[in-house]
Amino acid sequence: MGVDVLSWRLILCSLLVLLFAKDSSARKMTHTRWREVSDDDTNGLQHNREPDLQQLSKDDHLLTRHSRGGGDHRNHEHGHLSSHMNHMDPSDKIFFTIKDLQVGKTLPIYFYYRDPSTSPHLISREEANSIPFSLAELPYLLEFFSLSKESPQAKAMEYTLTQCELELMEGETKFCATSLESMLDFAQATFGSETQVKALTTNHLRKPVVPIQNYTIVEEPREILVPKVIGCHTMPYPYAVYYCHSQEGGNRLYEISLGGENGDRVQAIGVCHMDTSQWDPENPSFRVLKIKPGTAPVCHVFPADNIVWVPLLS
Repeated sequence: MGVDVLSWRLILCSLLVLLFAKDSSARKMTHTRWREVSDDDTNGLQHNREPDLQQLSKDDHLLTRHSRGGGDHRNHEHGHLSSHMNHMDPSDKIFFTIKDLQVGKTLPIYFYYRDPSTSPHLISREEANSIPFSLAELPYLLEFFSLSKESPQAKAMEYTLTQCELELMEGETKFCATSLESMLDFAQATFGSETQVKALTTNHLRKPVVPIQNYTIVEEPREILVPKVIGCHTMPYPYAVYYCHSQEGGNRLYEISLGGENGDRVQAIGVCHMDTSQWDPENPSFRVLKIKPGTAPVCHVFPADNIVWVPLLS
């Protein structure tokens, strides 16, 4: 059965409440002069400060982990944006093996919290369509957003536009969504026009006290049995942009209940990529897990601001 008008409205309303309940101006687009920061500013987003794209670029880990070697330059671009990050970046602590999915297992996991009131917001399809979204239009966009071409924000915008224009990997479907409506359209096109869809997110029962800590799996992980999954990852940009992609086969989705050592509780969405044979050998997941491409599944949790789309099965 297809998604009727009422169902679409319910999905739209539910997602907007879920993602931006704390900000009543989430859908307003303004010509804000974004704060420019130096490359050594690592304080991130703070109260009453304008959104800092440099911080967002530091935490874009899931996308770059799925690139192949050879001519693909995703990791090079990410390294340029985050050259201050050391080899053992704590934010790489999102990976684990499928054997770790058992009650009582303790894992160090990185969850970066972004304050919705200071993060880029979703805009309407009409507003998004009125603004160019192309690497070729970057000079115009920097002028539009009042950014200098040497600023960290400009570098982050260039990175996002580059990622969105890269060629597809074999068996991959991808789309950079610049509005909630376009994201829903992509999900519907991927799963089939007559398929109802559902959005899943990682939920923190309270704001994390620290970005990384040891979490214990407190309940038996529940596998979400679906034939296809779309992962939508936030990208650094003046307004909310999601890099959405789906790989044919080889993914297993889980709902994982985690208890932190300082009392934090998280209902996390995790995915296990069963076939990593085409992944870049320099992918940090292999270093973290001490494995090689194609030898074992790689699993990771989704940050709270990512969205996972699945088809609703009858």
